[in-house]
Amino acid sequence: MKSVSLGLALTFALISTSPLQARYESAEIVLSRAAHAQSIGDRQVSFIARDLETGTSYVLEGSEPDRRRGPWSTFKIPNLVIALETGAAESLDTELPWDSEARPPAGYWPEDWRQDQTLRTAFTRSAAWAFQDLAVQIGSDTYQDLLPAWAYGDAEVADGSDKFWLDHTLEISPREQISFLEHLLNRELGVSEDSLAALNEVSLAGQRPDGELHGKTGAGPVVLSDQDGRYEGWYVGYLVRETRAPIVFALHAEASSFNGIRTFRREMAEEILFDVTALAD
Repeated sequence: MKSVSLGLALTFALISTSPLQARYESAEIVLSRAAHAQSIGDRQVSFIARDLETGTSYVLEGSEPDRRRGPWSTFKIPNLVIALETGAAESLDTELPWDSEARPPAGYWPEDWRQDQTLRTAFTRSAAWAFQDLAVQIGSDTYQDLLPAWAYGDAEVADGSDKFWLDHTLEISPREQISFLEHLLNRELGVSEDSLAALNEVSLAGQRPDGELHGKTGAGPVVLSDQDGRYEGWYVGYLVRETRAPIVFALHAEASSFNGIRTFRREMAEEILFDVTALAD
Protein backbone atom coordinates (compact mmCIF):
# COMPACT_ATOMS: atom_id res chain seq x y z
CA MET A 1 0.00 0.00 0.00
CA LYS A 2 2.87 2.38 0.71
CA SER A 3 4.06 2.24 -2.91
CA VAL A 4 0.58 3.19 -4.08
CA SER A 5 0.38 6.15 -1.72
CA LEU A 6 3.83 7.40 -2.65
CA GLY A 7 2.91 7.28 -6.32
CA LEU A 8 -0.24 9.26 -5.65
CA ALA A 9 1.64 11.76 -3.53
CA LEU A 10 4.23 12.37 -6.25
CA THR A 11 1.50 13.08 -8.78
CA PHE A 12 -0.28 15.45 -6.40
CA ALA A 13 2.91 17.23 -5.44
CA LEU A 14 3.67 17.97 -9.07
CA ILE A 15 0.28 19.59 -9.64
CA SER A 16 -0.32 21.26 -6.30
CA THR A 17 2.35 23.35 -4.53
CA SER A 18 1.55 27.07 -4.74
CA PRO A 19 -1.61 26.92 -6.92
CA LEU A 20 -3.37 24.97 -4.18
CA GLN A 21 -2.55 27.56 -1.55
CA ALA A 22 -4.53 30.41 -3.10
CA ARG A 23 -5.91 30.73 -6.60
CA TYR A 24 -8.25 33.68 -6.57
CA GLU A 25 -7.50 37.36 -6.10
CA SER A 26 -11.08 38.09 -7.13
CA ALA A 27 -13.97 39.65 -5.28
CA GLU A 28 -14.87 38.83 -1.69
CA ILE A 29 -18.37 39.86 -0.67
CA VAL A 30 -19.26 40.41 2.99
CA LEU A 31 -22.65 39.01 4.03
CA SER A 32 -24.75 40.79 6.64
CA ARG A 33 -24.56 39.22 10.08
CA ALA A 34 -27.47 41.30 11.35
CA ALA A 35 -29.82 39.43 9.00
CA HIS A 36 -29.04 36.23 10.94
CA ALA A 37 -28.52 37.67 14.42
CA GLN A 38 -31.60 36.03 15.90
CA SER A 39 -30.59 32.58 14.66
CA ILE A 40 -26.96 33.02 15.72
CA GLY A 41 -27.75 34.21 19.24
CA ASP A 42 -24.67 34.10 21.48
CA ARG A 43 -22.79 31.57 19.36
CA GLN A 44 -19.50 32.28 17.64
CA VAL A 45 -20.02 31.68 13.92
CA SER A 46 -17.74 31.86 10.89
CA PHE A 47 -18.94 31.15 7.36
CA ILE A 48 -17.26 31.32 3.97
CA ALA A 49 -18.38 30.13 0.55
CA ARG A 50 -16.91 30.30 -2.94
CA ASP A 51 -18.76 30.26 -6.24
CA LEU A 52 -16.62 28.05 -8.47
CA GLU A 53 -18.27 29.57 -11.53
CA THR A 54 -16.88 33.06 -10.89
CA GLY A 55 -14.31 32.63 -8.12
CA THR A 56 -16.20 35.10 -5.92
CA SER A 57 -16.01 34.39 -2.18
CA TYR A 58 -18.74 35.23 0.33
CA VAL A 59 -17.83 35.75 3.99
CA LEU A 60 -20.24 36.30 6.87
CA GLU A 61 -19.52 39.57 8.63
CA GLY A 62 -17.53 38.98 11.82
CA SER A 63 -16.15 35.62 10.67
CA GLU A 64 -12.63 34.33 11.22
CA PRO A 65 -12.14 32.52 7.90
CA ASP A 66 -8.39 32.05 8.35
CA ARG A 67 -8.36 30.76 11.93
CA ARG A 68 -7.42 27.08 12.08
CA ARG A 69 -9.29 24.60 14.22
CA GLY A 70 -9.53 20.82 14.42
CA PRO A 71 -11.59 19.42 11.52
CA TRP A 72 -13.29 16.73 13.61
CA SER A 73 -15.54 14.55 11.43
CA THR A 74 -15.38 16.86 8.42
CA PHE A 75 -12.06 15.06 7.87
CA LYS A 76 -14.19 12.10 6.80
CA ILE A 77 -14.46 13.81 3.40
CA PRO A 78 -10.77 13.46 2.52
CA ASN A 79 -10.46 10.32 4.64
CA LEU A 80 -13.16 8.52 2.65
CA VAL A 81 -11.47 9.53 -0.60
CA ILE A 82 -8.06 8.38 0.68
CA ALA A 83 -9.49 5.05 1.85
CA LEU A 84 -10.93 4.41 -1.60
CA GLU A 85 -7.90 5.64 -3.52
CA THR A 86 -5.42 3.53 -1.53
CA GLY A 87 -7.59 0.41 -1.48
CA ALA A 88 -8.10 0.42 2.28
CA ALA A 89 -11.76 0.25 1.26
CA GLU A 90 -12.92 -1.09 -2.10
CA SER A 91 -16.31 0.63 -2.14
CA LEU A 92 -18.97 2.23 0.04
CA ASP A 93 -20.15 -1.30 0.85
CA THR A 94 -16.80 -2.41 2.30
CA GLU A 95 -17.49 -3.99 5.70
CA LEU A 96 -15.82 -2.48 8.77
CA PRO A 97 -16.33 -4.87 11.71
CA TRP A 98 -16.42 -3.43 15.21
CA ASP A 99 -13.99 -4.93 17.73
CA SER A 100 -15.50 -3.85 21.04
CA GLU A 101 -12.38 -4.81 22.95
CA ALA A 102 -10.05 -2.78 20.76
CA ARG A 103 -12.58 0.07 20.48
CA PRO A 104 -14.59 0.05 23.72
CA PRO A 105 -17.64 2.33 23.54
CA ALA A 106 -17.45 5.69 25.26
CA GLY A 107 -20.43 7.03 27.14
CA TYR A 108 -21.24 9.61 24.45
CA TRP A 109 -21.36 7.04 21.62
CA PRO A 110 -24.79 6.83 19.93
CA GLU A 111 -26.31 3.38 19.58
CA ASP A 112 -25.65 3.20 15.85
CA TRP A 113 -21.88 3.38 16.47
CA ARG A 114 -21.99 0.24 18.64
CA GLN A 115 -22.17 -2.20 15.75
CA ASP A 116 -20.42 -3.24 12.55
CA GLN A 117 -20.33 -0.59 9.85
CA THR A 118 -19.76 -0.26 6.14
CA LEU A 119 -17.81 2.66 4.71
CA ARG A 120 -21.17 4.18 3.78
CA THR A 121 -22.72 3.92 7.26
CA ALA A 122 -19.48 4.98 8.95
CA PHE A 123 -19.66 8.22 6.96
CA THR A 124 -23.37 8.89 7.36
CA ARG A 125 -23.39 7.95 11.06
CA SER A 126 -20.05 9.67 11.59
CA ALA A 127 -18.69 6.60 13.39
CA ALA A 128 -15.27 7.76 14.54
CA TRP A 129 -13.86 4.33 15.43
CA ALA A 130 -14.41 3.01 11.89
CA PHE A 131 -12.31 5.78 10.36
CA GLN A 132 -9.71 5.30 13.09
CA ASP A 133 -9.44 1.66 12.03
CA LEU A 134 -9.07 2.77 8.42
CA ALA A 135 -6.36 5.23 9.44
CA VAL A 136 -4.36 2.35 10.90
CA GLN A 137 -4.64 0.47 7.59
CA ILE A 138 -3.79 3.52 5.52
CA GLY A 139 -0.79 4.45 7.64
CA SER A 140 0.46 7.82 8.83
CA ASP A 141 3.09 7.93 6.06
CA THR A 142 0.32 8.08 3.45
CA TYR A 143 -1.38 11.00 5.20
CA GLN A 144 1.98 12.73 5.60
CA ASP A 145 2.43 12.47 1.83
CA LEU A 146 -1.08 13.42 0.71
CA LEU A 147 -2.25 16.15 3.09
CA PRO A 148 0.59 18.59 2.31
CA ALA A 149 0.15 17.92 -1.42
CA TRP A 150 -3.56 18.65 -1.03
CA ALA A 151 -2.85 21.79 1.06
CA TYR A 152 -5.22 20.42 3.70
CA GLY A 153 -4.82 22.82 6.61
CA ASP A 154 -1.53 22.55 8.47
CA ALA A 155 -1.22 18.92 7.22
CA GLU A 156 0.14 17.82 10.61
CA VAL A 157 -0.03 14.06 11.22
CA ALA A 158 1.66 12.40 14.18
CA ASP A 159 3.51 9.17 13.42
CA GLY A 160 1.29 6.17 14.11
CA SER A 161 -1.70 8.28 15.19
CA ASP A 162 -5.25 7.10 14.48
CA LYS A 163 -6.89 10.27 15.85
CA PHE A 164 -4.81 13.18 14.57
CA TRP A 165 -7.97 14.89 13.25
CA LEU A 166 -9.64 14.50 16.67
CA ASP A 167 -6.96 15.84 19.02
CA HIS A 168 -5.99 19.17 17.40
CA THR A 169 -2.83 17.77 15.82
CA LEU A 170 -4.38 18.47 12.41
CA GLU A 171 -6.04 21.87 12.08
CA ILE A 172 -7.67 23.67 9.18
CA SER A 173 -9.35 27.02 8.59
CA PRO A 174 -12.74 27.57 6.94
CA ARG A 175 -10.99 29.11 3.93
CA GLU A 176 -8.72 26.07 3.64
CA GLN A 177 -11.76 23.77 3.89
CA ILE A 178 -13.36 25.35 0.84
CA SER A 179 -10.08 25.54 -1.07
CA PHE A 180 -9.60 21.79 -0.59
CA LEU A 181 -13.13 21.13 -1.86
CA GLU A 182 -12.57 23.46 -4.80
CA HIS A 183 -9.52 21.56 -6.00
CA LEU A 184 -11.16 18.21 -5.33
CA LEU A 185 -14.30 19.06 -7.32
CA ASN A 186 -12.23 20.64 -10.09
CA ARG A 187 -10.42 17.30 -10.55
CA GLU A 188 -7.05 18.80 -9.65
CA LEU A 189 -5.99 16.25 -7.02
CA GLY A 190 -5.65 13.17 -9.22
CA VAL A 191 -8.62 11.48 -7.53
CA SER A 192 -10.50 8.91 -9.61
CA GLU A 193 -14.01 9.51 -10.89
CA ASP A 194 -15.17 6.42 -8.98
CA SER A 195 -14.01 7.91 -5.68
CA LEU A 196 -15.61 11.26 -6.47
CA ALA A 197 -18.87 9.51 -7.40
CA ALA A 198 -18.79 7.65 -4.07
CA LEU A 199 -18.28 10.91 -2.19
CA ASN A 200 -21.15 12.53 -4.09
CA GLU A 201 -23.41 9.61 -3.26
CA VAL A 202 -22.64 9.37 0.44
CA SER A 203 -22.51 13.12 1.13
CA LEU A 204 -25.88 13.90 -0.46
CA ALA A 205 -27.89 15.83 2.13
CA GLY A 206 -30.98 16.79 0.14
CA GLN A 207 -32.49 18.87 -2.63
CA ARG A 208 -32.97 22.60 -2.31
CA PRO A 209 -34.62 25.09 -4.67
CA ASP A 210 -31.16 26.38 -5.57
CA GLY A 211 -29.36 23.07 -5.92
CA GLU A 212 -28.36 19.69 -4.55
CA LEU A 213 -26.79 19.93 -1.10
CA HIS A 214 -23.78 17.80 -0.10
CA GLY A 215 -22.19 18.11 3.32
CA LYS A 216 -20.56 16.65 6.40
CA THR A 217 -20.84 17.69 10.01
CA GLY A 218 -18.09 17.56 12.61
CA ALA A 219 -17.96 18.45 16.29
CA GLY A 220 -15.99 18.09 19.48
CA PRO A 221 -15.34 19.72 22.85
CA VAL A 222 -13.27 22.91 22.84
CA VAL A 223 -11.37 21.47 25.80
CA LEU A 224 -10.73 17.86 24.82
CA SER A 225 -11.19 16.50 28.34
CA ASP A 226 -14.47 18.36 28.97
CA GLN A 227 -17.40 16.66 27.22
CA ASP A 228 -19.83 18.80 29.24
CA GLY A 229 -18.25 22.15 28.36
CA ARG A 230 -18.16 24.35 25.28
CA TYR A 231 -18.41 22.64 21.90
CA GLU A 232 -17.30 23.59 18.42
CA GLY A 233 -18.78 22.22 15.24
CA TRP A 234 -18.61 22.36 11.46
CA TYR A 235 -20.82 21.93 8.45
CA VAL A 236 -18.71 21.69 5.30
CA GLY A 237 -19.76 20.81 1.78
CA TYR A 238 -20.90 21.97 -1.62
CA LEU A 239 -24.03 22.94 -3.51
CA VAL A 240 -24.38 21.37 -6.95
CA ARG A 241 -26.28 23.61 -9.37
CA GLU A 242 -27.90 22.42 -12.58
CA THR A 243 -26.31 24.80 -15.08
CA ARG A 244 -23.41 26.36 -13.16
CA ALA A 245 -20.35 25.18 -11.28
CA PRO A 246 -20.83 24.26 -7.61
CA ILE A 247 -20.61 26.53 -4.59
CA VAL A 248 -18.31 25.23 -1.85
CA PHE A 249 -18.84 26.33 1.74
CA ALA A 250 -17.72 25.89 5.33
CA LEU A 251 -19.41 26.95 8.55
CA HIS A 252 -17.75 26.76 11.96
CA ALA A 253 -19.66 27.46 15.17
CA GLU A 254 -18.95 27.41 18.88
CA ALA A 255 -21.54 27.30 21.66
CA SER A 256 -21.83 26.59 25.36
CA SER A 257 -22.77 22.92 24.79
CA PHE A 258 -23.15 20.31 22.06
CA ASN A 259 -26.89 20.95 21.96
CA GLY A 260 -26.12 24.51 20.94
CA ILE A 261 -24.52 23.37 17.69
CA ARG A 262 -26.02 19.93 17.05
CA THR A 263 -28.69 20.99 14.54
CA PHE A 264 -27.59 24.62 14.29
CA ARG A 265 -24.53 23.85 12.14
CA ARG A 266 -26.41 22.66 9.10
CA GLU A 267 -29.45 24.88 9.62
CA MET A 268 -27.35 28.04 9.76
CA ALA A 269 -25.21 27.01 6.79
CA GLU A 270 -28.32 26.36 4.71
CA GLU A 271 -29.81 29.70 5.74
CA ILE A 272 -26.70 31.65 4.72
CA LEU A 273 -26.39 29.68 1.47
CA PHE A 274 -29.66 31.21 0.33
CA ASP A 275 -28.00 34.64 0.69
CA VAL A 276 -25.07 33.41 -1.39
CA THR A 277 -27.13 31.92 -4.22
CA ALA A 278 -29.36 35.01 -4.36
CA LEU A 279 -26.29 37.21 -4.85
CA ALA A 280 -24.65 34.76 -7.26
CA ASP A 281 -27.63 34.68 -9.66
